[in-house]
Amino acid sequence: MNEVQREVLRAIADTAVPRVERADDPDGFWALSGSDVGAHEGVAQAVAQLPELQREGLGQLLEGLAHMGFLGASQRSREQLLRNLAALGPQAAAGAQALIGLSLFFAYGIPDPQTGVSPFWAAFGYPGPGAPPEPQPRTVTPLAPEDDAVYEADAVVIGSGAGGAVIAAALAHAGQRVIVLEAGGLYDESEFNQYELWAYQNLYWRGGPNPTADLNVSLYAGSGYGGGTTINWTNCLRTKPWVREQWAREHGLEGLDGPDFDRHLDAVWERLSVNDGCSDLNGSQELMKAGAERLGWSFKAITRNIDAARYSPETAGFIGFGDRTGAKQSTARTYLADARERGADVIVRCFAERVVTEGGRAAGVEAAYADPETGRSGRVTVRAPRVVVACGALESPALLLRSGIGGPAVGHNLRLHPCTAVSGQYSDDTRAWWGAPHAGLVDEFADAEDGYGFLIEATQYATGTAAAAIPFVSGAGHKQAMSELRFGATFIGLVRDHGAGHVTLDEAGQAVPWYSLADPLDVRNTHRALEAQVRLHVAAGARRITALAGGMPEWRVGDDVDRYVQRLQRVPLRAGGFRLFAAHQMGTCRMGHDPQTSVANPYGELHDTPGVWIGDASAFPTSSGTNPMITIMALAHRTGEAIVAGAPATAAASA
Repeated sequence: MNEVQREVLRAIADTAVPRVERADDPDGFWALSGSDVGAHEGVAQAVAQLPELQREGLGQLLEGLAHMGFLGASQRSREQLLRNLAALGPQAAAGAQALIGLSLFFAYGIPDPQTGVSPFWAAFGYPGPGAPPEPQPRTVTPLAPEDDAVYEADAVVIGSGAGGAVIAAALAHAGQRVIVLEAGGLYDESEFNQYELWAYQNLYWRGGPNPTADLNVSLYAGSGYGGGTTINWTNCLRTKPWVREQWAREHGLEGLDGPDFDRHLDAVWERLSVNDGCSDLNGSQELMKAGAERLGWSFKAITRNIDAARYSPETAGFIGFGDRTGAKQSTARTYLADARERGADVIVRCFAERVVTEGGRAAGVEAAYADPETGRSGRVTVRAPRVVVACGALESPALLLRSGIGGPAVGHNLRLHPCTAVSGQYSDDTRAWWGAPHAGLVDEFADAEDGYGFLIEATQYATGTAAAAIPFVSGAGHKQAMSELRFGATFIGLVRDHGAGHVTLDEAGQAVPWYSLADPLDVRNTHRALEAQVRLHVAAGARRITALAGGMPEWRVGDDVDRYVQRLQRVPLRAGGFRLFAAHQMGTCRMGHDPQTSVANPYGELHDTPGVWIGDASAFPTSSGTNPMITIMALAHRTGEAIVAGAPATAAASA
């Protein structure tokens, strides 16, 4: 990046987060600009890590802004120049939006390297996660393969998250020689600093929120030892009866609607130490509860996989960025520990490229290993007659597509639980950073129509993410919105989607997700969710309501609520309209009885390739309608039993 491009980045940071003259500025919030806290440097580093084509495109965009006089323009003129980019086409508009969003994220999200606290945070009443504990020796020692390493095993499990870990433990307990491959890194609890930037870079798929290829939905997914269980919000919700009945009746998943599946749910519940004693409500969730009670709606405290002896509400709010207290009973603390105790090995930083088959059956996996800590890299082959594909509903179909197996349904039926967000401004500090991100929910509308509906839930407090999510209209306007962050409560409408997207491969063989919220039932339920979110805020006493959508549609006390709801329901549910997001990817390698419409049989084995099993949320026949961790693990427990029943230990296991 040349000097002109860097100067334009600095100017963009100061346009997104300008200095504003205010007589009353006790914390220095208004006097700070984006470049004062190094936001432009963070953006430059992020751009440098992009693929070459994207990097060159943004470089050209920066050069173009320089030629248009951006560097010497006034604040208002710079804002207009950035808006004018939309007229140059979707790529220019997306590039400008990305640069503004990154500037906002870094400005409000990065801590000062000396103090560990951003100078912006005092205005929010946000203390930050505090100093991390002293680093401790890692408790897990993964294999460090040499180049062209070849391992022999009874089973290779690809992915260490909710599904893969459960199956790895089941196979290891049965005497199988198990190797787990994890594409992400391995961090012990003392290494989690709980800052959002570090967490996105090290614990999330592709470094944090990623848009679908059509830019309609931002996706959040875990990547690292423990997968999504390392960074999820510990919502433990059992599969709804009507979902279980649908999966059994329409998709042939025998026993899902009866006591046999209850047994799998109970086993997971017990191993995760799920309880209702660690669900303190923060201010946002208290408002949700109060609003629900006034409306006569069902509100439930959430049961969570938390060790009560280690739990503290003061630290619980940071668990989406890694829990360093040891309270969260992730797979790292439970099923992966069980598997390792029984002899399973783990290779991290190991990306599975292809499932190897011989004679039409599973024969192993070929993978690429690259460790940035040591600089070591190389090819890895695991020879095994059983392959468990559990690398998430985005990567699992990509692996099968690269391998040429799975049949015509691979990559189809992508479900996301697409979410809308509506925020309320209240009179008091909600201390939304305190307590678990999700400790309560409204499930009044879980079965709004034919088994499909929505939940109203809360979100994790994250200053950088919030700043990037709030649509940018002007620097002063955005800063005003951020100045009121401490008084905000955000409710999300999580829709059980009936329609679906899909996953394809790009030219490099990498996963490309696509999703459009266009199914008529999904549109109706999203509109219902928006109305419910608004009415919940009104009932809770919000003085102002804004929706996370282009233009930030706003309601104030005294405005007509019905008219505001109608206004929101006219906003497109796509890029340029509502900013949809999703943390639950499901269905792309689904189980079922028909090889034309499903990838695996009702117990998870591929229709066309014996010995290859699906063990994650991609196996869901439809969306679950609830936070999926417990359902993933119970299905994996069921699949693990099926694999063990037909896979006696070989000589390799007893050697």
